[in-house]
Amino acid sequence: MNEGELYGVMAEFPNASALLWAAKSTYREGYRNVDAYTPYPVDDLASALGHRFTAVPFITLLGGIAGGLGGYFLQWYAMAYDYPLNIGGKPLNSWPMYIPVTFELTILCASLAGFFGMLILNKFPQPYHPVFNAPEFAGVSQDKFMLCISASDPKFEPAKTRHFLAGLNPECLIEVPK
Repeated sequence: MNEGELYGVMAEFPNASALLWAAKSTYREGYRNVDAYTPYPVDDLASALGHRFTAVPFITLLGGIAGGLGGYFLQWYAMAYDYPLNIGGKPLNSWPMYIPVTFELTILCASLAGFFGMLILNKFPQPYHPVFNAPEFAGVSQDKFMLCISASDPKFEPAKTRHFLAGLNPECLIEVPK
């Protein structure tokens, strides 16, 4: 297969521990544009691939702050500024009565921001990905563990990458077309 038509080289491993060891070895070797595919979450796999930071907690925090401030401001604007009513001699900006709605909007906006932030950062929904072209990839949702080194990796050279992956004792190697 021509290098311009190649998405990457994928290796299939028999179990999660073999995949985790292969991912650590691949990162140590200097490959950085690497993905792993498993039928269930594997502890420490993300860190083995070099993923150290995720922006989802920060996005969730920003959503919570925006929801809390928005909920408080909406109530303050309606009760103290736009339509003030003096009920029982209470001040117009009686903040204790704003707490339940402020709390609920904080939780709602934080959870929505976290959910949609995670979807966007994971590039979902993604109806097509080049690894879907490999017929062997269909088993990943059931019992296969795969590691794919992308051709866009700076260190990627088809022959050397195949040789490196073959040295990790995979069950099979698959060239993934674009």
